[in-house]
Amino acid sequence: MFAPIRIGSRGSQLALWQANYVLTALRDAGYAAEIEVIRTTGDRMQSPGFVLPAGLDGKGIFTKEIEEALAGGRIDLAVHSLKDLPTQLESRFALTAIPKRADARDVWVCEPYWALHTLPLGGRIGTTSPRRKAQLLALRPDVGFVDVRGNIDTRLKKLAAGECDALVLAAAGLDRLGRTEWAHQRFSPDELCPAPGQGALAIETRSASHPLDEARDLFVRQAVSALDHPETRFCVETERVALEALGGGCSIPIGVHCVPEVDRWRIFAQVVALDGESMVALDLEVPSSSDAETLGEMVANELKARGAMEILSTSVQ
Repeated sequence: MFAPIRIGSRGSQLALWQANYVLTALRDAGYAAEIEVIRTTGDRMQSPGFVLPAGLDGKGIFTKEIEEALAGGRIDLAVHSLKDLPTQLESRFALTAIPKRADARDVWVCEPYWALHTLPLGGRIGTTSPRRKAQLLALRPDVGFVDVRGNIDTRLKKLAAGECDALVLAAAGLDRLGRTEWAHQRFSPDELCPAPGQGALAIETRSASHPLDEARDLFVRQAVSALDHPETRFCVETERVALEALGGGCSIPIGVHCVPEVDRWRIFAQVVALDGESMVALDLEVPSSSDAETLGEMVANELKARGAMEILSTSVQ
C-alpha cells in the first residue's frame, strides 16, 4: 500500500481550486491524496518591489519551484494551468493527463460598459498580456492599458478602486471560482483568439524514463491517466505544436484555438502586431481524421505563408 498521492500546487485561490478538482477526482476513484502548497517565483512577483532574478525571462515563473519539488520527490504530481507550461517539457517529466477543458475564451469585465464597443474613447483596460493588448488594439485602437497583476479577486478589487476602467480575463478562472456574474462579454475566438492551452489543466508527473521510485511513479501515472480527456488533449496538442513551430511563448501575441465539431476540427489562429495595426488570422475546418502534430504544423505553416513571421519579428519584447 502506497502513501497518499501528494499533489503540488500554487497557493492562489484558482490554483487551489484546480488542485482540489484533481484531489476530488482521485479520491472518488478510491485513491488517498493530499495537497502540498508551493510558492513560486510568479507568486512572489505579485509583491510590491519584486525584481525578476537575472537569467529568468518570465518562462516557467509559475512552474519552476513546483517542478523542482516534483523532481526531488516532495510531491508526486503537479497541477498547472496548461498555458503556463512550456511547449516542450524536460525529459524527466510527463504530461500524464489533461482533463476536459473549461471555457477557453477571454471575457470582458466592466460594470458601467458591458461590452468592448461601448467603452468610451481612451478607456483603460487592465491586462499584462501582450496577446490581449495586441488583439484589443486591433479591435479598438484608441484604448489604453494598465498593468494589473495579482489573482482574480485582487484584479477585481483594483477595477472597483478605479485603477482601470475594465479588465479582460480568462473565462475559465471566473467560472471555476463562481464569479460568472462578472463575465459581461465572452469574446468569440475570431475576435480575441485564446492563448494555446487556455482553459485546460495539466497534470504533470515524473516520466517513465526518469522515475524516482519506479513502482510508486507507475502507480501515480496509472491513477491520474484516467483523468485524461482525449478530445481536449488533441485540441491543446494542436495548439501547442503550432505555437512551438512559430517559436512562440507567453510574451508574444499569438492565439491558437482548436475546437471539435461534428466530424471535423475547427481551428482559429491570430498573430497580431503589438500595436494592433497588422494581423494574420485563420479560421480553418479540417477532417476529424487529422492528427494533432500534422494539424498544428499546418496551422503554423499557413500563418507563416501569410506573413506571421514578419509580424513576430517586430513583436518580441
